[in-house]
Amino acid sequence: MAPRAIWKGILKIDEVICPVALYTAASTAERISFHTINRKTGNRVHRQFIDEVTGKPVEHDDQVKGYDRGDGDYVVLEPEEIAAAIPESDKTLNVATFLPCDEIDDVFFDRPYYMTPSSPVAAEAFELIREAMSARQTAALARTVIFRRMRSILLRPHGKGMIATTLNFDYEVRSAEEAFADVPKMKIQDEMLDLARHIIETKAGEFDPKAFDDRYESALAEVVKAKIEGKKITPRKPPPETKVVDLMEALRQSAKAGGDQTAASKKPAPKRKAAAKSSGKKAKKAAA
Repeated sequence: MAPRAIWKGILKIDEVICPVALYTAASTAERISFHTINRKTGNRVHRQFIDEVTGKPVEHDDQVKGYDRGDGDYVVLEPEEIAAAIPESDKTLNVATFLPCDEIDDVFFDRPYYMTPSSPVAAEAFELIREAMSARQTAALARTVIFRRMRSILLRPHGKGMIATTLNFDYEVRSAEEAFADVPKMKIQDEMLDLARHIIETKAGEFDPKAFDDRYESALAEVVKAKIEGKKITPRKPPPETKVVDLMEALRQSAKAGGDQTAASKKPAPKRKAAAKSSGKKAKKAAA
């Protein structure tokens, strides 16, 4: 089944317009999820808002937003007053400027979306824009209202479409200087630096997202499966404490191990049966 667009509008570059659609590029929907259950009855429980002073439940119509001015002194905002701050949306993705693809620090990256033409009629204009950007290795910085907020969005060519990444606002990104302020400046010996470089070279590779498993999700799937099958679940023992070792000796041992692995990788690996993989989907299927 084709994915459903989460946003549709117009990509506008001066007088060039192109109807486009955005699709979710990353989702947590496939993760194992749980409900909160009453242990005694086995029924689901629901959250309820409680007045922190009276201890009584607050009905939905009496729940309003409040801004804390300090010491519990709240300015109450009615729903229509908050709605007045929502920017009007004309569903137009206005391109403000073009810039090199690596111009923006990825600390500003918020969430990625796939962008495609929203209709066959728009395909020609979309391909023209994408190919021109790809040829110049450039990205486009645009703005539009999405999910009730005015957002800056970085557009980059990607395969047959584009990646549209919403960007964090400047006030949302914390200062790197403050985070690194207490990191001391050290004098590194040349031999240590050479060993570290050697280790990096022996472990050089390429990014393959399939090679990185969500270990927690896999372990959780095994726990769910074991519970369904009535098996006893044994808590995992805590790992032994890591001993503090001499940094130079650790580098030498790592470099030696890296060299041994490089030599071993040149030999043909023996054939073996593929291990069965557990996933959240399998656990859910077993539960059904």
